Amino acid sequence: MALITNAIKGTLDLLPKESYKTQYVEAAVREIAENYGFSEMRTPVFEHTELFQRSVGETTDVVQKEMYTFEDKGGRSITLRPEGTAGAARAFLEHGLFNDALPQKIYYLTSCYRYEKPQAGRLREFHQFGVESFGAGTPAADAEIISLAHAVFRYLGVQNLQLEINSIGCPECRKHFQDALKAYFTERREDLCDTCKSRLERNPMRILDCKSPVCSGIAAGAPKILDYLCDDCRAHFDAVQQYLRAMDIEFTVNPTIVRGLDYYTRTVFEFVSNEIGAQGTVCGGGRYDGLLEELGGKPMPACGFGMGIERLLLLMEAQGVPFPEPKKCDIYLVSMGEAAGLEAAALAEALREEGLSAQFDTVGRGLKAQMKYADKIGASYTVVLGDAELENRRVNLKAMRDGTQTELPLDDFVGAFQSIVLREALDVLDTSDLDEADISAILGGVQN
Repeated sequence: MALITNAIKGTLDLLPKESYKTQYVEAAVREIAENYGFSEMRTPVFEHTELFQRSVGETTDVVQKEMYTFEDKGGRSITLRPEGTAGAARAFLEHGLFNDALPQKIYYLTSCYRYEKPQAGRLREFHQFGVESFGAGTPAADAEIISLAHAVFRYLGVQNLQLEINSIGCPECRKHFQDALKAYFTERREDLCDTCKSRLERNPMRILDCKSPVCSGIAAGAPKILDYLCDDCRAHFDAVQQYLRAMDIEFTVNPTIVRGLDYYTRTVFEFVSNEIGAQGTVCGGGRYDGLLEELGGKPMPACGFGMGIERLLLLMEAQGVPFPEPKKCDIYLVSMGEAAGLEAAALAEALREEGLSAQFDTVGRGLKAQMKYADKIGASYTVVLGDAELENRRVNLKAMRDGTQTELPLDDFVGAFQSIVLREALDVLDTSDLDEADISAILGGVQN
């Protein structure tokens, strides 16, 4: 029988045998973000289209070509979020978080949607870890978010990433740069792609971000923003570099980085790898001091970044970065007969309440089939419950790794099994500083 349909192009199913890797990364970034004082925010998957037009910019590829926009039943134009910052900024304003202690430091793990040509590291539905710091305008805030991203890569064991930074100035000094760009590209207008020809009048900086090889080649010789920075923007950029050096974070200045979204000002940065093909930017961000005002709020500085989860996982796998083993079944309770099945269900529930992973037969398999299933799911231990075990109130615990068996009392099975699991964990850890009394006290505490 043929499937009714398949997954939509540009989307991926995250299967159980792989999901633990994503969970590991998500747990790591949550912990690191919270260590930096960031708290989680969750926003809707869709917003009014105007939000992205105003924030991301009407001349960007995201707005012009990539957004999933539709009209809902009320006749409103709705867009699936193509990135996380705009929604976070909207929520910050709508809920008056500017009245709380500043800076407001938030993070999110979210899905995003862009209609792009699918390839390795580029999907139409993808996931981002992002942070936003609202209300901090100093170079130290820029350096802190860069440090946070750097800490994620260091914790996960990712290597060979190049941090590239730039400043694209403030609106005032950028006017002079825009004029110089316009003059440069006007002389070469006929060689530009149709999209960049339209950008020439409205926002020539967007030409620098064009993916066309011809436009990219032309842009290589264009004026550089660093030559047009005002004194304040230059001082800010110099101070960001001083903070990064103080934090022992290596970087290079890349004057071609402009980022693909219009809300950026001053500092922009990317963490880039050459090990995952064309989509080498794993994390990108910077400062966007005019965004909140553009969305109807009062002027307030802000900065942040977005980190692609799929690209990060792709890079980790390319580098052979080890992942912790997924949690396996601690014990499988094999049962024979209705009474034993009830006992197995009750024991499994008691074990789970103590934080252990326990499973029992829910299919109606025979003894051999249950043992085979326990082996397939990687159960560390098994115990067989039958009429004899119920009558004697004694069971044999079998270690699946070597087949050794230990007799345990059924009426105190949970405590006895916990002691075995804990002692096994202590054997793995360094217990040289603990004497036998300490270990006995730990084991006794679990049993009690």
